[in-house]
Amino acid sequence: MGFFISMKQSTTLFIFVGVIVLFLVGVVLIAWPSASNVPEETASVSDSSPSTLKLSESSFDFGTISMKAGKVQRMFGVTNTGTTPVEVEKLYTSCMCTTAKWTQGDDRRGPFGMPGHASVPALNATLQPGETANVQVEFDPAAHGPAGIGPVNRLVYLDTGSGTPLEFEFTASVTP
Repeated sequence: MGFFISMKQSTTLFIFVGVIVLFLVGVVLIAWPSASNVPEETASVSDSSPSTLKLSESSFDFGTISMKAGKVQRMFGVTNTGTTPVEVEKLYTSCMCTTAKWTQGDDRRGPFGMPGHASVPALNATLQPGETANVQVEFDPAAHGPAGIGPVNRLVYLDTGSGTPLEFEFTASVTP
């Protein structure tokens, strides 16, 4: 009687734990967004072309928000100030706690989320010169649980496929 493990049981346990560790490492590697999916710099879209996207605002501070109060939203306007149509291929966010919805006239699409965390469908929307679309950003302060308390900075990206995506952000201070 005791806590002795036979050599065969020890080998089986070692193999079992090894398989679990390899599985978890694989899940993390698959879920982790690659550098090509999450840009690091802010830039305007199509700087060298006659078509340019401009935001109504590039950042917004929600101030202090409470987890128990639920989700918060903000609408960002996106206007094609150029002379030719702009194709917006993708809309995505920097974190799974944030989603974005595209509204262009009667056309409503989304929600769009974080690459690598979930499937992010293509947007493939065309903005004509002078046309404005809206991106409604929704942040769930409770998505990270108690670890999500404190300052938050999240990004949303519009990608035209012709350079660095247009980036806009919001900040908040999350309380329980």
